[in-house]
Amino acid sequence: MRIPAHSVCTAIRDDIVAGVYERGGRLTEELLARRYGVSRVPVREALRTLEAEGFVVTRRHAGACVAEPTEQEAADLLEMRMLLEPLGAARAAQRRTEAHLKVLRGLVRLGQERSRRGHSEDLRSLGGWFHETLAQASGSPALTSTLAQLRHKIAWMYSVEAPANPAESWAEHGGIVDAVARGDSERARAITALHTERATTVHRLRFPGGDRPDRVRSSQHPVNMMGPRH
Repeated sequence: MRIPAHSVCTAIRDDIVAGVYERGGRLTEELLARRYGVSRVPVREALRTLEAEGFVVTRRHAGACVAEPTEQEAADLLEMRMLLEPLGAARAAQRRTEAHLKVLRGLVRLGQERSRRGHSEDLRSLGGWFHETLAQASGSPALTSTLAQLRHKIAWMYSVEAPANPAESWAEHGGIVDAVARGDSERARAITALHTERATTVHRLRFPGGDRPDRVRSSQHPVNMMGPRH
């Protein structure tokens, strides 16, 4: 496949999150460049960025490899999100635009409708879009970027069970939007804190106890690039 050079980082990150590359597996510039149809320069830059984000590590005699986070590191991510999501909601109550509110309200309507009809397959993507928009409404690029990285890494490390009562979850989303629309930063913070805490309970670590998958999972990309484990 061929993708724009500026999208190489996103493509590699998405494949790491999807489990295309096993934890600890080597990521060689030559094979990555061939896989995504680009030169080695954007691949090299992407690997530097992904190392800074914690998805990649550089090992002596092995080069770039997919990181192998510990259970404690994974738990820290959930704790960080529980602190930062409410902060983002509080900031959004102070800084949101009418455009942000329009999107948030539209997502809540869709989420509540899908919940009533039992269309659970749509709810996860709608929820992700909701929280991404809420973070953008905070008016803080640094916070928005940090929360996006957290979401990517949590999706990589955890599987998420469907909530027992999705309608309740989307009612909480609606409460957050109402508080943001009124400019009530404390209520927005409080509802988001409760919502994030409840959401955390349905996260299950993908590799508990340091277990690793037996092989690379298949994806839309047919090329198997994994080298020996190190």
